[in-house]
Amino acid sequence: MILDVAASVCLILGAAFSLAAGIGLIRFPDALSRMHAATKPQVLGLILVLLAIALSERSWAVLLTLAPILLFQMLTAPVSAHMIGRAAYRAGNVDERYLFTDELDEAIDRAQDQREKEERELSEREQRGRDD
Repeated sequence: MILDVAASVCLILGAAFSLAAGIGLIRFPDALSRMHAATKPQVLGLILVLLAIALSERSWAVLLTLAPILLFQMLTAPVSAHMIGRAAYRAGNVDERYLFTDELDEAIDRAQDQREKEERELSEREQRGRDD
């Protein structure tokens, strides 16, 4: 009885966190805020839903099935959020008013400077090869 109530509470809280993630996707102003809303409460909501399933089923087989689901979600959510954030930043879909620190700007500038330098060197080598 107590485990059933705990499972119900976990399921309702998990659904509420997932709903909050969906609302955040619609309501937040820029890509980075939306990315945050899509990953943080969604993963916590999934943890609570999986916990609710484990509490209601009370089976090792179910627990062993739920563990990889949780593991893969926790491994892939941060990586995909990072990649989406970088793509949004490079595409200019970030509202800079919401950034406190822009560490990626310096890294992109350095990478572009390095690329331009390498292209100049390659161009000079090709020019010297034609002249010889």
